[in-house]
Amino acid sequence: MTFMLRFTLQAFCALALAAVMPAASAQSYPVKPVRFVVPYPPGGPTDILGRAVAQALGESLGQSVIVDNKPGASGMIGAEQVAKAAPDGYTILVNASIHVINPSLYSKTSFDAMKDFVPVSQIASVPLILVVGQSVPANSVKELIALAKASPGKLTFASSSVGAAPHLAGELLKRMAGVDIVHVPYKGSGPATADLIGGHVTMMIDSMPSSISHVKAGKLKVLGVSTAKRISALPDTPTIAESGLPGFDIATWYGVWAPAGTSKEIVNRLSGEIAKALKRADLKERLAGLGAEPVGSTPAEFAAYCESEFKRWGRVVKESGAKLD
Repeated sequence: MTFMLRFTLQAFCALALAAVMPAASAQSYPVKPVRFVVPYPPGGPTDILGRAVAQALGESLGQSVIVDNKPGASGMIGAEQVAKAAPDGYTILVNASIHVINPSLYSKTSFDAMKDFVPVSQIASVPLILVVGQSVPANSVKELIALAKASPGKLTFASSSVGAAPHLAGELLKRMAGVDIVHVPYKGSGPATADLIGGHVTMMIDSMPSSISHVKAGKLKVLGVSTAKRISALPDTPTIAESGLPGFDIATWYGVWAPAGTSKEIVNRLSGEIAKALKRADLKERLAGLGAEPVGSTPAEFAAYCESEFKRWGRVVKESGAKLD
């Protein structure tokens, strides 16, 4: 065999091996634990939903899925870690809709939320609920608005972070009701609801998973639902829209992203397993109890949804006047 022929055969074998390696890698994935980075403290809705999915996904994949809380900077500290992680499918971001809101709030970030990630799947869509502490002398949205108008600048509203859906929902309520309520941002829903229960802040428009248990326990009062229609989890609770603010309609959602460059085979495997997990009766029942509607979209569907939400929330941010640097 001539040198040239031997070289050609070697090159052909190398190319053939490279061609099958991604498929083989995806087929054997995962061979070690997968890390779900949740960019908020434990106890918030992203953490609650992330852990629920992680448990079911771990059973499906045959490997542990570990939740790693990395709070700070409106979810951007944890997101940055994932953006800079190896695109091998072992470091995954679980975040709320703020992931596509932040680009409209910040003029400069250390990563591009739309380009540095691959959308994997939407987990769930979740309504927000307006909750107040038991000591607040208001039992309806109308009474709360009247209280705010009687004491301009005296009432406070908490949010999980600046620019998140609960913050923008509060700003929207202020604008539509014509009231002056002071915003108090926290590093996650967990510490925000703790201060709300403790009476340190007046109200919060929060994602249901982190507040509904406190409502059921009698620690918080729920005055209204943020979506256009009432929800089955709280059928007797009126919407904010029907409580004097027609047109008020806002919700949040949660999803999973991988670092840009992650192979399509691994992304599709994760997406398929997440969709399968969200169809499990036990997980559906658990999410329903939290007021969350499971989704389980394909990567293409979630990518299109992220793009449309990026544009929609961009308009909301512009109208609210919120801006961070």
